[in-house]
Amino acid sequence: MTDPSSNLSSVPLISKNHPASLPTQVTVFALSRFVFNISLRMMYPFLSFFARGLGVDIYAISSVLTYRSLGGILAPFITPIADRHGRKTGMLVGIGLFVLGSVVVLIWPIFPVFVLTLSLHVMGVFIFAPSIQAYISDQIPYHQRGRTLALVEISWAASLFAGIPLVGLLFENYSWYAIFPILTGLGIIAFLAVLTTVPADPAPTDLNSGLLAGARQILTSKAALAALIMGFFFNTANDVFGVVFGVWLEDSFGLKIAALGAASAVIGFAELGGETLTAGWVDRIGKRRAILIGLLVNCLVSIALPFIGRTLPGALVGLFLFYLSYEFTIVSTMPMLTEILPGSRATLLGFNVAAFSAGRGLGALLSARLYTTFGIWANLLAALVFDVLSIGALLQIQLSADDHHPREETV
Repeated sequence: MTDPSSNLSSVPLISKNHPASLPTQVTVFALSRFVFNISLRMMYPFLSFFARGLGVDIYAISSVLTYRSLGGILAPFITPIADRHGRKTGMLVGIGLFVLGSVVVLIWPIFPVFVLTLSLHVMGVFIFAPSIQAYISDQIPYHQRGRTLALVEISWAASLFAGIPLVGLLFENYSWYAIFPILTGLGIIAFLAVLTTVPADPAPTDLNSGLLAGARQILTSKAALAALIMGFFFNTANDVFGVVFGVWLEDSFGLKIAALGAASAVIGFAELGGETLTAGWVDRIGKRRAILIGLLVNCLVSIALPFIGRTLPGALVGLFLFYLSYEFTIVSTMPMLTEILPGSRATLLGFNVAAFSAGRGLGALLSARLYTTFGIWANLLAALVFDVLSIGALLQIQLSADDHHPREETV
C-alpha cells in the first residue's frame, strides 16, 4: 500500500488538460480570496469612516452589514452554477460580480449603490469560494485535501494583517471610495489569472447537479443534514459571544481603542494560528477528529473565560483561544463537506454558507439580549450549549470514505 502520509507528494502537480501546475492555481485562488476578503473585512474597523463619507448615521451604515449577511441565505441559489456549468464558470461568474460591484459605486458613489456594491461582493464570494473548494476537491484525494483548502483559507487572516492597514492608509489620504478602483483592477487581474490558469472543466452530462436535484440529495442525506446543523450551531456559538466581546472589554476594563485594537490583533493571530494548525494537522488526525477537538477546546474556553477574563491579559488569552479553536473547527469542516456529496459539492457548500449565515444571525440576535440582561457569563454559557449541540450533530456524520489515513482506520 502506498503511504499517504507523504502529504502532497502523490498529488498531481499538473492539472488535467492544462499546463498550469496545481500549486500555481492554488496561489491564484489564495490571492484572489485575499482581495475578496479585504472587502468583507474593511467595514468593521472603518464603519464610522464610511458613514461620514456617505453622509449617513451609524445606524444606517450598520444596517449594511445586515443586508450583506442576508446574502448568505441566497448562497444555495447561486452556488449550483459550479456544479451545473463547471467550476471554472463558477469562479469567473463570482469574480465578475465582484468587479461589477466595484465599478458601479465608482459611477454612482451614493449610499444605496454602496449597499448594492457590498451585496454584489458577497454574492461573488459565495460563488467563487465554493467553486474553488470544489475544484481543489476534484483534483486532490480526500486524505490529502484538508491541507490545500486550509492554505487557501490563510488569505482570510492575511487580509486582516496585510490588507486592512493598507486600506486605512488609503482612506487617511483619499476618499471613502478610493479602495474601489484598486479592487476593480485587482478583480480584473484575478479574472484573467483564473481564465488562463484553470482548465475549462466540462459541464456534467446528467441532471443531478441543478439546485432542485442538489437540494433533494442534501435533504435525503443524513450526513449532509448533520453537517449543516453542526455548522449552524457552532457559528451561533461563535457570534453569541463574538458580537459583544468588544462591549465586554470596554465595560470590564474601561479601555476602548486600546483594548479593542489589541483584541483585533489577538483575533488576527488566532485566525492565522487556526488556519496554520489545520493545514498541518487536519489530514494527519482526520477531519472529524479535528472538528471534535476544535469544538471541545471551544467548550473548555467558554467554561474558563468568566474566570480567567477577570483581568485584561486573561481576557485576551481567552479571546485568542476562543477564536483559535473556532477557526480550526471551521477550516477543518471544509474538506469533510467536500466528500459528503461529491456530485453536488458546490451546491452543498452553498447550503453550508446559508447555514453559517443563519447561525451567525441567531447568535447576533441573542448576544446583546443575553449580555445586557445577565452579563457575559450568559453569552459563554449559550456558546457552550450550542457547541455541545454541534458535537451531537458531528457524531451523526459517517462517511464511506474514512476521514483518516488508511493506516489509521483501526484507530
